[in-house]
Amino acid sequence: MSDLEVQSVAAPVPAAPGLSQWQRVSNVFSAPSKTFEDIKRGNKSWWLPLIIMFLSYSVVYGVVSTHITWAQVYENQQRNLPEFARNMMDRMTPEQKAAQAQQGPKSTAITQAFAPFGILILDLIGAGILLATINFGFGGKATYSSLLAVELYAGMAIWPIRWLLAAVATLFTDPESFNVQNPAPSNVAAFMSFQETPKALYYFLMSLDALNIWGMVLTAIGVAVVAKVSRTSGYIAVFGWWVVGLGLGVAMGAMFS
Repeated sequence: MSDLEVQSVAAPVPAAPGLSQWQRVSNVFSAPSKTFEDIKRGNKSWWLPLIIMFLSYSVVYGVVSTHITWAQVYENQQRNLPEFARNMMDRMTPEQKAAQAQQGPKSTAITQAFAPFGILILDLIGAGILLATINFGFGGKATYSSLLAVELYAGMAIWPIRWLLAAVATLFTDPESFNVQNPAPSNVAAFMSFQETPKALYYFLMSLDALNIWGMVLTAIGVAVVAKVSRTSGYIAVFGWWVVGLGLGVAMGAMFS
């Protein structure tokens, strides 16, 4: 048998082991592409980011409960209501106002306790929007589960940091000026008076949040990696929807100020 008739079969190269969830979380800050490449390979579990998000939120929730109190949060929210809502409150009977004042703080505390679930719901919706955008608009090959994992891991650069910053800032905040909608000093609006600033300007500056922008950059990189498209496509998909949301937010702020 000649050498030409002998075909050597190369030994299969073993696949590199996947990263642990701890490694994926830490790489979000040091080498994000490694995290997203690991997600692309099929390692999409994201319970650890979710746990970190809930634990970090419990810190700021506890600080607000003790230092600000939910009665004060409710009072501040009532003071910040748009004019049409204040007019509706003025038309309430004394009995209705008394009942509202009694139930309001409890309702506020319960509503705020579910804030992390709201973030998760937004991620679930956002992953579907990005799936349609990147696959149909840019010829990507992403799956819904991979994009959801990208969003939750990229969120590690936003939510835990924001809520821990908010917890520290809250300790030094005058309870009467506390704004539960914007408690972290990661945007210019956090240093401005909500009541004295035009609402369109306030919401615009609040949207230009350093942590939000960092998280969107990471999301864009992750979208590009798992969808196998250029980073430019990832940036356009993510920041394009952000611009749409920014426009709607500013318009709503101006409308209901």
